[in-house]
Amino acid sequence: MTQRDDLNRSGRALRAEIFGAGDAALANGAFGFGDLMAELVYGNIWNRPGLSRQERMAVTLAVLCSVQNQAQLRRHVAAALKLGLTPRAIVEILIQIGIYRGFAASETALETALAVFAEEGITLEADAPRSDTLEVLMERGRDLQGALHAERRHEGHASPDNPATGSIYPLVVQYCYGEIWDRPGLDRRLRALCAVASFAALDHDILLRKFILSALNIGASRGDIIEGLIQGGPYNGFAFMLKALNIAQEAFASLDKA
Repeated sequence: MTQRDDLNRSGRALRAEIFGAGDAALANGAFGFGDLMAELVYGNIWNRPGLSRQERMAVTLAVLCSVQNQAQLRRHVAAALKLGLTPRAIVEILIQIGIYRGFAASETALETALAVFAEEGITLEADAPRSDTLEVLMERGRDLQGALHAERRHEGHASPDNPATGSIYPLVVQYCYGEIWDRPGLDRRLRALCAVASFAALDHDILLRKFILSALNIGASRGDIIEGLIQGGPYNGFAFMLKALNIAQEAFASLDKA
C-alpha cells in the first residue's frame, strides 16, 4: 500500500467520523473527486496538528459563510454539532462574519443553520435584550479596539481624522466592536481566527494583515494563524490560501524587525 493509499484511507475514515458515512461533503465520487478530496482535504489538511477539530470547523464555517456556499454550510453546521461546537458558537460565527461579508450574508447563513438546528431538535432560547446605551457601546468598543489593535487602532480607515470614514467609523466602533465582538458564546481568540479566515476568503489584504497582527494580541499564536489560513484553503481556494499565508509571513517578519 502506498503512502497516498494510507492518506486516502485515513481521510475517508476522518470524513466519515465528521460527517457520517453517507454524507457527501466534498466527496462527490465523479471522476475520482471523492478519492482526491479524501486524500487532500481530510487525510492531509484536517489531520494537521495545531488546531483542534472544533477550531478547524469554526474556521471552516467562517469561510463557508464568507463565500456563501449554503449547501456546504448546511452539511458543516450539522457536522459542527456532532464535533461538539455549541449551537450558540455556530450562531456567533455567522453573525460576526456579517461585519466582513455583509449582514445579508449572515441572515442567509443563519437561516441555513436554524434549519439544521430544527432538524436536530435544537431550540435556542432568546437572549435577554442588550440595552446598553450608545455611550457604553462606544466605550466598550474602544477598549476592545485597544486590546485587539493596540497602537494601530487609529490607523488608516480607523483614524478619526479620515475625511471619508470619519463620520461612519464611530458606528463600527459601537456595533462591530462594542456589540458584536463582545457578544457571549465565542471567545476572542477564536473570533480573531474566524476574522482572519474570512479576510483571506474575501481577498481583503489590508484587513487581513491588520487582523493577523491583532490576533497575536489576544492569545493566538503564529502557528494558530497559519493553520487557520491553511484550513480555509479547500473552501475558499488554494490560491487565496497561499496569498494569505504570504501576507502572514510578511506581517510576522515586520514584527521580528521591529
